[in-house]
Amino acid sequence: MTLTATEYKYIQLNERNVPIIAGTTMKVVELITSVKAYGWTPEQLHENYPHISMSQIYSALAYYWDRKQELDTDMERRYQFVEKLRQEAGESPVTKKLRTLGYLK
Repeated sequence: MTLTATEYKYIQLNERNVPIIAGTTMKVVELITSVKAYGWTPEQLHENYPHISMSQIYSALAYYWDRKQELDTDMERRYQFVEKLRQEAGESPVTKKLRTLGYLK
């Protein structure tokens, strides 16, 4: 994998220009998703992702806040793509069976 340095010590861009946390395979947006979904503080992020240092976490947060609109737009685009695929796939056979058996409404 080819990585490109950024002005953030712990953030690199992969070959697709997706920001990742240096020394890991975790994307910055994956960390931010945890903040948005669970409201986790940097300390809680570290508790849940102990392989990521506090310095890496703060660098990722700074990167996000400096590019918030761009990354939020990217996350929304990804969400819309997944929703489209989910709708195209339809209900799974397992879900249909559970619904037929009355376990799901």
